[in-house]
Amino acid sequence: MGAATSPPPAWAQRAFAGFKWCVYALLAANVLLYSLHGTLAETVDTAAWVVLLLLFEWETGGWSMGDGQRRFAHGLRLCATLAVIWACVSYSLDGEWLDFANACAWLGVVVALESELRVDAGFRRFHRLRRGATLGLYALLAAFALAWLWQGEWLDAWDAALWLIAFVAIELNVFGLAGTSRSAAG
Repeated sequence: MGAATSPPPAWAQRAFAGFKWCVYALLAANVLLYSLHGTLAETVDTAAWVVLLLLFEWETGGWSMGDGQRRFAHGLRLCATLAVIWACVSYSLDGEWLDFANACAWLGVVVALESELRVDAGFRRFHRLRRGATLGLYALLAAFALAWLWQGEWLDAWDAALWLIAFVAIELNVFGLAGTSRSAAG
């Protein structure tokens, strides 16, 4: 049990960080791919999610934040969140039901991760339910990736798989398995 709480060796932390940032770079490249081959909603959606991902990494990655940086991060998060919601509504209005369901599921994952960081650990039953719901959402998101693959939507399938990998990395940060801090800026 003690081994589970000790941080991983330095080489493993460096390897994890390198892997994680490669995935993040690939996701940023997907913004360009969607701008060339996707719709406006897909481009805005992907760009906004990359911003949210990097902000969450900043908060959970163990870096300190001053008051000005924290305010900037909150303002940027608000703008990116509004862009994600706009894209979600756009998917619905355009009848893009798989994109709409995928966007809603990702919003659920973010709510679950935020609650992990902000709800006191003493609420064990809540956190057990949250973990179960999160696993269900990840399974649903994997099913969406497979649906895009089945439909021949290669960019969407690739993007969905990358996002799942990126959020595994975030979960490792949140739970301290990457040797980083669990807390986020309030």
